Amino acid sequence: MPLRLAVRDIALFERPVAFARPFRFGAVTINAAAQMFVRVEIEVEGKGRATGASAEMMAPKWFDKRPHLTPDETVDALRRSLLIARELYLSRKDFDTAFGLHARCTGAQMAACTKDDIPPLAAAYGPAEIDKAILDALLRAAGLSVFDGMAANIAGIDARLTPDLDDAAIARFLASRRRLDRVAVRHTVGMDDPIEGEGGVADPKENASARYFKLKLNGDPAHDAARLARIGRELARLPHVTKVTLDANEQYADLDVLNALVDRLDHDAALAPITANLLYIEQPMPRDITKASPLGALAARSFIIDEADDSYDAFPAARALGYRGISSKSCKGIYKAIINATRAAAWSADGTPYFVSGEDLTCQTGLAVQQDLALGALIGVGHAERNGHHYVDGFAETPAEEAAAFLAAHPDLYTRDGGKVRLAIHDGDLLTGSLTTPGFASSVHPDWSTMQPLKRPTPRVSQEQAL
Repeated sequence: MPLRLAVRDIALFERPVAFARPFRFGAVTINAAAQMFVRVEIEVEGKGRATGASAEMMAPKWFDKRPHLTPDETVDALRRSLLIARELYLSRKDFDTAFGLHARCTGAQMAACTKDDIPPLAAAYGPAEIDKAILDALLRAAGLSVFDGMAANIAGIDARLTPDLDDAAIARFLASRRRLDRVAVRHTVGMDDPIEGEGGVADPKENASARYFKLKLNGDPAHDAARLARIGRELARLPHVTKVTLDANEQYADLDVLNALVDRLDHDAALAPITANLLYIEQPMPRDITKASPLGALAARSFIIDEADDSYDAFPAARALGYRGISSKSCKGIYKAIINATRAAAWSADGTPYFVSGEDLTCQTGLAVQQDLALGALIGVGHAERNGHHYVDGFAETPAEEAAAFLAAHPDLYTRDGGKVRLAIHDGDLLTGSLTTPGFASSVHPDWSTMQPLKRPTPRVSQEQAL
């Protein structure tokens, strides 16, 4: 039976993260970012109080790519989303299930963020992070792992936000879940990453023996085709079969330009190593164009949405346009990912395959990567983009004592190498055994005393005020 809870405190923190190399995707290059942390205290009906935590990178210019905004302004929008969600969750004083609390707050969250010019994808960030911390606390209070707890639907997920499903379908899906022991790493090749030679695609020191690769696109079919041909030649040098996905991060302007890329994939012999092993193409067009553009004949290839996944009805709408999949990211909401996995399983029963993929918005070592990995292992994501370990040097500037605590608690997931605690990748896979601890995939919490409180967002200046 689901447990009921009330949130008694929510504290928000952040910590700077310097990148070991630039990460260019879409129209932005990241050299550093802030990682956000949530600490909640809940009271569980009949069980007393418990503390939970979550973490996530605040990635600039991903949640909101509007060109008139600076990267810092888009990060401030995420901070505002968190602060709005904090007030809403704390305002609910009565006991409710974890999902019930989420469902009661989501409409007000979207309305408040719309009023503050925060788009839906960024608006969902605040609740997504608080929900993860609440679930962590709830599972700790119950003494259950995320896998056992969610199989019993401890959060009380129901169909109140998704009229295309019923409660029984969600309960059946959760009850059928079996943790994946291993999740393969899908290695990211960013737009500024080297392709040939040392540090390139075929360098085992860089790709961690990955069998899956995620290749970024810039929206120019000729440029992308030439770059993909070079990457294909390097992948052909590897001693094992590889599979690839392509991610345009909304850079293809419209269907005409996208058709030009697909035509090259279909007919350019130089692209055969890519085309023959291509699993899907992710979010090629801007989210607003996506929602108004049926794929038509392009639907013969597998396309998925990511940035266009900004509401509970996004996946059914994308399916009607010809899309086959949708991404799971804990920063977009754990409950929405579970709902979408339920849908994919139900729709696939009719013979046409639908799926949920695992995409990583630079999840960092520690809470962020563990919770996102556990979510994927729960819903059946067999390979997931993992780029936090590639663009950041292990635990980076995380205090050594904190990194050591995570290593001791999760020795199958981390290793000490070159003086740093780093993600441990085993023949291209991550192991999930130690994520079965009570709580949301972590035996330990970060050292709160070493963090700064979440920065206050810079006040917005309207165009009228600027004039």
